[in-house]
Amino acid sequence: MNSQVTIAGVTFKNPVMTASGTFGSGMEYSDFVDLNKLGAVVTKGVANVPWEGNPTPRIAEVYGGMLNAIGLQNPGIDVFVERDIPFLKKYDTRIIVNVCGKTVEDYLEVVERLGDQPVDMLEINVSCPNVKEGAIAFGQKPDSLYDITSRIKKIARQPVIMKLSPNVTDIAEMALAAEAAGADALSMINTITGMKIDIHKKKFVLANKTGGMSGPAIKPVAVRMVYQAAQAVKIPIIGMGGIANAENAIEFLLAGASAVAVGAMNFVNPYTTVEVAEGIEAYMQKYGIEKVSDLIGAVEG
Repeated sequence: MNSQVTIAGVTFKNPVMTASGTFGSGMEYSDFVDLNKLGAVVTKGVANVPWEGNPTPRIAEVYGGMLNAIGLQNPGIDVFVERDIPFLKKYDTRIIVNVCGKTVEDYLEVVERLGDQPVDMLEINVSCPNVKEGAIAFGQKPDSLYDITSRIKKIARQPVIMKLSPNVTDIAEMALAAEAAGADALSMINTITGMKIDIHKKKFVLANKTGGMSGPAIKPVAVRMVYQAAQAVKIPIIGMGGIANAENAIEFLLAGASAVAVGAMNFVNPYTTVEVAEGIEAYMQKYGIEKVSDLIGAVEG
């Protein structure tokens, strides 16, 4: 039985990774989780300069999940290269760096800095607000997505994963735009925009008013979007959105994802990623499935 998957020429020991922003760079979790058992660690977003993030309160629990408006707080590329990459290199796991920015130039600066670093892939967070477009996310307009993808691909030395926003009318159109611009893979979905109001104070719970909804409640939407994108493009997809156990992960694989990422559940049970990887293997044994690739897009009907 073979648990390996290959995405854009990079081979992972299993199809399970962490979702950006829910696992730091693995340091916070390394006391609980053997990082060697993961297909990859996807880091928190890294920008060209340190970002303070949004004012607090910036996390709220909601039915079936959570809202976050962290605002991609991060120490910047200099600290990341000096501290986080050497830490991750101690483990036998792939390293995927999530890149964020406020302008195309911000992204390009980080991608360039990472060119000679020992990281395996870059995941580009196009759900960041584009300051030059009036804060509309890079990933919400096909032409903006095409532009940023093609410009990153021109200088990137590692394979490029575009992380798609679900806050669009037609996810297949966005997937096609990223593929046409040269993206090596897609990851999806990012959080769904949500809101919570304290009825007693008559105030927004988050200082930012809105936040990104993640957790089990968004899984049916994520599975549907992964399926639609997989029908439209030929490049691999890393599926995520509400994965709480192996059964959830297998749904994404059957819908067309080549790998999966666990996000919000890391906060509930830090061991979820390893349990998902072991659960996929148990499922394969139960049904006599030789390799993970036999599951990808195998849904019938």
